[in-house]
Amino acid sequence: MPRKPLELLSFGVLIVIVAVNLLAFFPRWEVIFPSVLTLFGVWVMVTAGIRARSPEKYERGAFSTFAWGILLTAIGGAWFMSVQGVSVIFAFALVLIVIGVLAVTAALRAWRK
Repeated sequence: MPRKPLELLSFGVLIVIVAVNLLAFFPRWEVIFPSVLTLFGVWVMVTAGIRARSPEKYERGAFSTFAWGILLTAIGGAWFMSVQGVSVIFAFALVLIVIGVLAVTAALRAWRK
């Protein structure tokens, strides 16, 4: 079965995300990069669903891809929150909670096998 070109699709989605964020937040440059990071993290979670549906033999697993997507979304969201004026402690706590939940989930997956 031929391999699906997810890399090219992801690059195209990244370009669209950057363009939409440039149009939406143009005068506020400090908001653009965290927003791009957050939305691209959501896209990485979508690609995890695609990989779970049709796994390839030698590629990263769907759980690993989903974990990276959640991590990107949490870091981008925390950065976005801190730029918007939310306390840095809350943004840092968000990232720590996500890392903790991912660690517990990975441990439970390994324990179950």
